[in-house]
Amino acid sequence: MNVSDPDITPKDETVARKLAALAHPVRLQLLRNLGASDSCCVKDLVGRIGLAQSTVSQHLKVLVDADLVNFRTDRQRSRYTVNAAALRELAGIIGQTIDHCCGGAGCSRVSDGEWTDHNRQVDALATLTGTKDI
Repeated sequence: MNVSDPDITPKDETVARKLAALAHPVRLQLLRNLGASDSCCVKDLVGRIGLAQSTVSQHLKVLVDADLVNFRTDRQRSRYTVNAAALRELAGIIGQTIDHCCGGAGCSRVSDGEWTDHNRQVDALATLTGTKDI
């Protein structure tokens, strides 16, 4: 990513890279499949997901490069596992960011872990009805 903004930290860049790796439905599906077993080889995942081996391998490479999935060689195969610690850390960072963003005026907790932004709701309703207070 290597953004030149001095306020962007290396940690922010790492988090953004991990989020970008998660921003594809096939990669989310791969993570769920990997999480359901101790480890998988590409052939196992191809059989479960139904995509070409090369496609699955490319998506796994993105997840490995983002440090969300680990791999090890097992004879002539590579075995893939979820990097649970990295995913937990990412979930914590996302949670802290949401808490920070929604901790101010205009946001309130609806239920455990769920937030609502009253300002956005009012703006959306005003757009639908054509009545917005200035």
